[in-house]
Amino acid sequence: MTLVGRWRIFEMDLWDREAIELIGPGFFEFRADGTGSFGFIAVEGWMDCRSAQIGGHPGLEFTWDGSDDGDPVSGRGTATLQDDGSLHGRIYFHLGDDSGFRAEQDDAVDHRRH
Repeated sequence: MTLVGRWRIFEMDLWDREAIELIGPGFFEFRADGTGSFGFIAVEGWMDCRSAQIGGHPGLEFTWDGSDDGDPVSGRGTATLQDDGSLHGRIYFHLGDDSGFRAEQDDAVDHRRH
């Protein structure tokens, strides 16, 4: 399994599901060209990604910039592919919050109950 594709966010340390999906389904999307995007709550961002091994798992590290309810924000993060096929990671806001997250590939979402 690869990290390339769209991942639906199901859990975050700092925000509940209702908050995550305030404007629409929370997601991370990683592209084969090393770029990506994400959205949750009122945050949207664009990523520059690099492949990495993290804790013995295939993963990536990324920097990002974007907006939070119209205000400019930026940061960094990590994401790792777990043995069960889920994605675990952490997103950091520059000079602000950070939160862990768990996501699953969008094509798997319809086949599982959460």
